[in-house]
Amino acid sequence: MTDTASPLTLVADIGGTNTRVALARGTKLVEGSVKRFLNADYAGLDTVLRTYLSATDQAPVGAACVALAGPVRHARGTLTNLDWTVDAETLTHATQARTVAILNDLQAQGYALGFIAAENQRLIVDGTPQAEGEPQLVIGVGTGFNATPVYQTAAGRFVAPSESGHVNMPIRTEADLRLCHFVETAHGFPAVEDVLSGRGLERIFAWHATEDGAPREMMAGDIMAAVAAGDPTATAAARTFTRLLGTVAGNLALGYLPFGGVYLVGGVARAFSDHLAQYDFAGAFRDKGRFAGFMQNFSVAVIEDDFAALTGCAAHMTRR
Repeated sequence: MTDTASPLTLVADIGGTNTRVALARGTKLVEGSVKRFLNADYAGLDTVLRTYLSATDQAPVGAACVALAGPVRHARGTLTNLDWTVDAETLTHATQARTVAILNDLQAQGYALGFIAAENQRLIVDGTPQAEGEPQLVIGVGTGFNATPVYQTAAGRFVAPSESGHVNMPIRTEADLRLCHFVETAHGFPAVEDVLSGRGLERIFAWHATEDGAPREMMAGDIMAAVAAGDPTATAAARTFTRLLGTVAGNLALGYLPFGGVYLVGGVARAFSDHLAQYDFAGAFRDKGRFAGFMQNFSVAVIEDDFAALTGCAAHMTRR
């Protein structure tokens, strides 16, 4: 039964290209309330939210929480791949909500854990049985890359902010070093995000094509279609992407010891979910020398819920 007595919360998930906005009661999104907005059509988030609220006949919102793809500090966040800045004052003014919060998008995904239906979680790597309250890890692979640990504390759930996508990409082979030099021309620094994201897949494809002596470029969606069609360059790019993702995910698992599970989120992670087993993600994830056996403690699943960040925003506000 829907709780129509509890106040409404406005929630939003701001990506580099689109913003999703919805209403929630408690931890549940109001059915039919999710709307998508193309960021290029709006000057900023305040315009998006006003447009959304003006089109709804629901009661005024009591709280508002937004998740954005970028670092957040002191209730102010700037998107990494979009020239928007969001702060608490702007959010309050746009929504007239009494309580507001701004999260990094991976933090929102962390708050969503436990509220995602089982059918929207695809197990990729099996691990030892999880005990309640153990640390978890969320890894986001989409327009960008990021990861955040999730801890259960006496004061409630704590999801640490992070910008893990901007550390150095891993290098283990001579081919990895050549790829590193190829991708670092974009920003002068070979970051994980430069190979593990939508545009990262495009750069890996371009590198493989160059290595083959037939330079060409292809968009990420077209690369995935080419993989399905058996294109050898696209297949090689998918294998490299999967190996690097497994390596980085394994590194992060050793850093945070998420005995409660590793969760891959984001559009690119979902697009690759059918290929991770095929291209041995598990092997790369566990390829840690004498700690290979220890890596079997960690399970890995893909979250196949487009609205998980919205649910996470709603769940976060129930704890405030």
